[in-house]
Amino acid sequence: MGISERMGDVLGQAVEAKLLREVMEHPLQVNHLAIIMDGNRRFAWRSNIATGMGHRIGKKKLERVLDWVLELNIPWFTVYALSTENLNRPQGELDVLFDLYVEGLRDIADDERIHENNVRVNIIGRRELLPERVNDAIDYAESKTADYEDFVFTVCLAYGSREEMIGAIQTIAKDYAAGDISLDDIDQQAVSKRLYTADMPDPDLVIRTSGEERISNFLLWQMAYSELYFTDVFWPSFAKKDLLKAIRTYQERGRRYGE
Repeated sequence: MGISERMGDVLGQAVEAKLLREVMEHPLQVNHLAIIMDGNRRFAWRSNIATGMGHRIGKKKLERVLDWVLELNIPWFTVYALSTENLNRPQGELDVLFDLYVEGLRDIADDERIHENNVRVNIIGRRELLPERVNDAIDYAESKTADYEDFVFTVCLAYGSREEMIGAIQTIAKDYAAGDISLDDIDQQAVSKRLYTADMPDPDLVIRTSGEERISNFLLWQMAYSELYFTDVFWPSFAKKDLLKAIRTYQERGRRYGE
């Protein structure tokens, strides 16, 4: 490594340390962070590696980001891993993804950092659309962490927000038809408590990587007043400084909740 590279590393570390200090000292902290992890395939194509390797590098990145979230003491962390639309991808690619989910969920459930930090693993989405091996891994991760409450790590698999809301509407319609609720009982709380996220606070900050500036059927109801942050960085290249920059941007915004 040359002198210029070493100087660049030192400068980068100094910038990251400054950002971390500013984030930790700010009075406004993120309670619930959500990330749309996008760009594994494009990272692979640009790096001239197999798509499956791009997904594997993305899996490793998620493990690192979870470490950063714990360091920042963010109690709720939610990631968009697989949408219902993604299930239309070629079966070969899906099999690679499913194997990575199995591996990742079992690794997380057995990771001492998860148990030392009391992290509960939570999976939301249409589990009936996932292979049995993935569901077995979900059961394993959720059961091994079920008693933890300090941090909640939620992974959205086979998830679609419109489908989630349709399910809530159908449940409300059934309850109304059965006479269990009245029209006056149907309010925002009635909808929220019938969503997958009923026991979770709404996200404060939603980050999307890869340069796309859309939310792709993710937490549409829950994201009504979330702050959105878009970055051009592909998910496998997402760095700690990118996360800190997003949080600093969130902290500098004036949240008005529509007022």
